[in-house]
Amino acid sequence: MKKPLVFIVVLFLCKITIAQNVVINELDCDNPGLDEKEFVELLTSTPNMSLDGYLLVFFNGSTSGMDSSYYVVDLNGSVSDENGLLLIGSTTVTPFPQLLIPANVIQNGADAVAIYQADISLFPGGTLATTTNLIDALVYDTSDADDANLLMLLGETNQINEGSGNNSNSIQRFDDGMGNITYTSTTPTPRALNDGSGIVFNAIEISTTQEQYNEGDTFTITFTSQTNVVTDATFSFTLNNFGFTTSDFTGNTTVTIPSGQNSVTTNITIVDDALDEGDEELIIKFTNLQSPYIPFNNFLKLRAVDNDFVVAPYGIPTSSPYPNPNPSPLIVQSTQPNGYYDSLEGQSGANLEQAIQDIIAEEGVVRAQTYADAINILKEADQNPANSNQVWLVYTEQGRAKLDFQTTSNSTGKWNREHTFPRSLAGYNSIDEDDDADGIDVYWNTTADSLRHGNSDAHALRAADGPENSVRSNQHYGQYNGPSGNLQSFKGDVARSVLYMQLRYNGLEVVNGFPSTTGQMGDLATLLDWHRNDPPDDFEMNRNNVVYTWQFNRNPLIDMPDLVEYIWGNNVGDVWSNTLGFEDFVFDNLKLYPNPASNQFFVSGLKEESELVIISSDGRELYSGVLKNKKAINLDLSSGLYLVRIKSEGKITTKKLVIE
Repeated sequence: MKKPLVFIVVLFLCKITIAQNVVINELDCDNPGLDEKEFVELLTSTPNMSLDGYLLVFFNGSTSGMDSSYYVVDLNGSVSDENGLLLIGSTTVTPFPQLLIPANVIQNGADAVAIYQADISLFPGGTLATTTNLIDALVYDTSDADDANLLMLLGETNQINEGSGNNSNSIQRFDDGMGNITYTSTTPTPRALNDGSGIVFNAIEISTTQEQYNEGDTFTITFTSQTNVVTDATFSFTLNNFGFTTSDFTGNTTVTIPSGQNSVTTNITIVDDALDEGDEELIIKFTNLQSPYIPFNNFLKLRAVDNDFVVAPYGIPTSSPYPNPNPSPLIVQSTQPNGYYDSLEGQSGANLEQAIQDIIAEEGVVRAQTYADAINILKEADQNPANSNQVWLVYTEQGRAKLDFQTTSNSTGKWNREHTFPRSLAGYNSIDEDDDADGIDVYWNTTADSLRHGNSDAHALRAADGPENSVRSNQHYGQYNGPSGNLQSFKGDVARSVLYMQLRYNGLEVVNGFPSTTGQMGDLATLLDWHRNDPPDDFEMNRNNVVYTWQFNRNPLIDMPDLVEYIWGNNVGDVWSNTLGFEDFVFDNLKLYPNPASNQFFVSGLKEESELVIISSDGRELYSGVLKNKKAINLDLSSGLYLVRIKSEGKITTKKLVIE
């Protein structure tokens, strides 16, 4: 039976272990929606009291939580207000908290929150609830069964119910001054005493009409108080945030709400410079509000979109949709060191696969980065060729602002890290150290047996739309084929990334079908088809080059796509030749002359008629025709660098041609 939303539990204090200079005054552990407005409020025995030396500890009463701590807030540096209150919550709580914690931290119950007078080192994650150094505790739930063990561990006898799940209540503490403590579940009253006494603050709200503006735009900030001010209320704010500074805007940042009124506006203009600084986020933040004024909201984040983004000299991946039987020659060249693949020469079968692994998993050379570092790697490796301020999203084939990386449970409009070889199929996952982005120069030693490092291997990670990543989940390719109606330009890319993982890590294998064995992934036949019909393009070669700067290894299936056939396809067991891997013997003696040329050039070294295409450096096809050995090609081209693609005997090669 559903419990009533409002009820009173009377508790008689039967023990006092340490003087209660601070207590838990109010708790909102659950609310409708995304649970972002949860908070806890403390009450001190005197106003403006320092909380140095105190901790706020949250305990998990679930079976897996084992009545142990899951989150700790160090209260050092915090001071209660004129009413003796300290509000603790996320940036979405209103009025704005004095102490911030991430959104959706507070669990619903049966759980507990407690105040201790102790050093934070005494409460590492997973610490069993205790009465040692305990000041106050509240065991609570959302219509859950009592956690008798948690009550016993904290010396409490009653578990307080906030109401059923997704309720709009908070648990509030009342003290009649005679030793009787009551808890009531009712409408939340953050930053106000529960009995309505004390100073009533006048909260000021910050608002704008949009959340995003372009360089050169002027926008209006409105400040609105809950009630009319009785005297002129003057205060200041800042917009600074990392790279966004006072040089990036003009406008007045000190304003006054006139006596008898409740609002004031100011106009801010974002400077339109000629610098490619990337999209930036400015934060509107109060700097000197004085009582009785408090922030209703604060840290309001707006986006300043940079119009000086860079466009790459090659097209977006959808320039080469699947299938792509006539790929354009690559503008981006591999940055592999000289001799990088020399050890593959003359190898075949298992020896060839081992020789590849010896290169791309070489201990002491290859580096593993953290999973957090992978965010920065993808911002560079998956950069949208059409806009350097965006990443290009695999599957959905679109650009998205680099700033829109998913940081909360809400993935709509966000991008995140997609494992092309899913974690649940591979058997790897994150560890605590993976949460730290420590940069390109800090890394782990790694070997072929370091399967855990597959979790953060950027060759097999892609920027992906959050909801679409969830749609794919851990499906094998072939089960998942991408959103319907798109150009499917991702197919060869993800095929080569998954096949790379078998070569890089012991314990991973790509097989036919849709296996359920950990370490195996399918469908091999599908991936081979995707690879053959979607050869590497400039986007893929560029990301290979970028990842190499971080990990000191490459995906050889991008540098030498024919290797796929020698490991899994039509040439299994054949001897590999690096020469054949880059340009088939058909073109061994091929030459363009003169080079540089003026208005004509010749091609020698061909055995039969061939197809010739001339392409500009920005990817435009300028000329196509039939080519005969040593026949002059007459041109009328501007000075610059061009690519000459020649197809002969079923093989394709690309040469550079300079026109003077």
